[in-house]
Amino acid sequence: MPDLDLDPLARCSWAGNDPLYRNYHDREWGVPVHDDRLLFEFLTLEGAQAGLSWLTILRKREGYRRAFAGFHPEAVAGFGETQLAQLLADAGIVRNRLKLSSTLTNARAFLSLQEEFGSFDAYLWRFVDGAPLQNAWLSQTEVPASTALSDALSRDLKRRGFRFVGSTICYAFMQAVGMVNDHLAGCFRWRELGGDAESMAKNDCQ
Repeated sequence: MPDLDLDPLARCSWAGNDPLYRNYHDREWGVPVHDDRLLFEFLTLEGAQAGLSWLTILRKREGYRRAFAGFHPEAVAGFGETQLAQLLADAGIVRNRLKLSSTLTNARAFLSLQEEFGSFDAYLWRFVDGAPLQNAWLSQTEVPASTALSDALSRDLKRRGFRFVGSTICYAFMQAVGMVNDHLAGCFRWRELGGDAESMAKNDCQ
């Protein structure tokens, strides 16, 4: 394996030097997601991350996939007290009762949204008119923790029965699933995911 410290690719500073974190940054973060199963996975993991580091969750991701039936919402929606007790005893995930029980609640709310809109994807991407929002931040300090749009998404999800979907969690989710391109303008992934001179000029006017 090459020495990551010598990698010439410019990245967002948060990617650090951990191979797992860098792989996530390079291959997943900010890539538009339209698969409902994967959207449910990201929504669950972002909620699980609250108060913890994202790297902690990444390291437990396979444990979560195993514990939550591959993140198929139909299966998770059928979990009851027996499965919840098993989850609370599973060292492969974060054993927080409120977070775990919220995942079961969210799976049921997720199915309701699928029934109403045809897919969670169709519901979610309406918030950005079907296309990723392109930012052009020059420094990590410029990147917001939440926005008016994540506020709106959070309010609507809560109204529909979702839990652990505060605005900060929702914005992290939006970044992860590519609803917004928040790679720094100096990062090699920014341009690959649609960043260009137009988005740079737009950002300058804000």
